[in-house]
Amino acid sequence: MNVSYNELQGLCRKAFSGIGFEDGDAADAADMVAWMQCHGLHGVEQLNRGLDYLLEEDPEARPRLIYQDGDLAVLDGQGHSVLRSISLATELGFAKARARGLSVVKIRRCHNRQLIMGYLSRLAGRGMNITAFWRNAQVPLTEQVVGFRAGHATPEVRVYSVRDVPEENEPNDGITLVMANHVELLPSLGADQDLDLLAHHPESELLACRQQALKEGIEVDDAIWARLKTLAHRILVESSDASRGGAGAGDHDND
Repeated sequence: MNVSYNELQGLCRKAFSGIGFEDGDAADAADMVAWMQCHGLHGVEQLNRGLDYLLEEDPEARPRLIYQDGDLAVLDGQGHSVLRSISLATELGFAKARARGLSVVKIRRCHNRQLIMGYLSRLAGRGMNITAFWRNAQVPLTEQVVGFRAGHATPEVRVYSVRDVPEENEPNDGITLVMANHVELLPSLGADQDLDLLAHHPESELLACRQQALKEGIEVDDAIWARLKTLAHRILVESSDASRGGAGAGDHDND
């Protein structure tokens, strides 16, 4: 089906609220999904892959700061979606890079890592150069690198396969963010690297996708849309129950 950006963002926000996100976090997460979808990066499909995990997560469990100094921060994402930890991680990295010129933030034990891009777009718009890097421990072993130039809200994205998988290769569920005030950190591949380029999405391509989506609408799978509507319906049910409970209490108090 074809929907507008606002329709997609609005339904995702209600769905995240139905899952248990606080209002501000739900709005942020919805923005991230809609941002990816309108840039042709399959945000809705990425969300759908992680919905079962999101529904099982404890909404009270917050990311834990393991270590930090002036330039580095390491967070434990508690095995949850990156949507629950990225706000803390990005703001820490941004503040450190502003103060020191460059910062590195590592988030361990998280999933839905693709959805981080929309958050990074916001920071790039505030004048920060950013590169995000993560590996997927699968066959083939792949690396994804996302680079934003300061002042540019759209990134360059590259996906590589690693030819020689290290013997100690283990499931990798972390992500590394590098931010710099004055140095561009765009992804590139040296001639001597043992990697193969699987996909390359330059900034111009993603911008064209966005312009087309805003003009012609965004395609969303009918089944996923229906699933999001079911989650969003939880808000209406809870609101109705709360209203009935509130009305009942009022009648009782006035007797």
